[in-house]
Amino acid sequence: MKPDRFSIEKRSSKGSRKLVIGTMLLLSMSGCGSSVQNIDMSNDKTPAVMQLDYRDFEMAASDAVASMLRSGAVNKRDGSRYVLTVGRVINDTMQRIDTDLLVKKIRVELLNSGNVMVTTAYDVTGNPEDANSMKVRELRSSSEFKQETVQKQGQLIAPDMSLSGKIIQRNIRVSGSKQKAEYYFQLTLTDLKSGLAFWEGETVIGKIGSNKSVAW
Repeated sequence: MKPDRFSIEKRSSKGSRKLVIGTMLLLSMSGCGSSVQNIDMSNDKTPAVMQLDYRDFEMAASDAVASMLRSGAVNKRDGSRYVLTVGRVINDTMQRIDTDLLVKKIRVELLNSGNVMVTTAYDVTGNPEDANSMKVRELRSSSEFKQETVQKQGQLIAPDMSLSGKIIQRNIRVSGSKQKAEYYFQLTLTDLKSGLAFWEGETVIGKIGSNKSVAW
């Protein structure tokens, strides 16, 4: 049985509507993309937000490193460098935060100071940043590799110090329309030989805004 003219026109009309809707979606997506702008991260003038952003992590990291250097905690008497590992940095805020946003900045600044090196072969979780330091040693039993090029036993350097800490958030209602968010960046540098804290520091960042602003 041949389709009648009405059914053919109906299918054609549906196809045309789908094409128009698809075209409108593409145009709206391209329109949204055209409004995106790059930000000069070294001179960011965008308004502050109630949540933590990269500027807050930069401030907390810079404060911590400056305090460590002033205290002399990372100055080794013989002029050599301390070897640092990173312990647990706990996120006790209402936000989903990768604590490496803080830790990595501290590590970079300490490395650049010339006082500290960081081991990537060990951490408290048992999952080091670079597992190759251990994996490459498994090649000692392989006949496919020149054994004189394989890392020997007793070459890895154990850490002298551990950096640990916590990021805490407190929200306080200031008035019927305002709220304050306080963020505490608390860090401890522990001497692994003695178990004593060689340095402790705290940076507090406060923000005030509308109760309608989201701080998590």
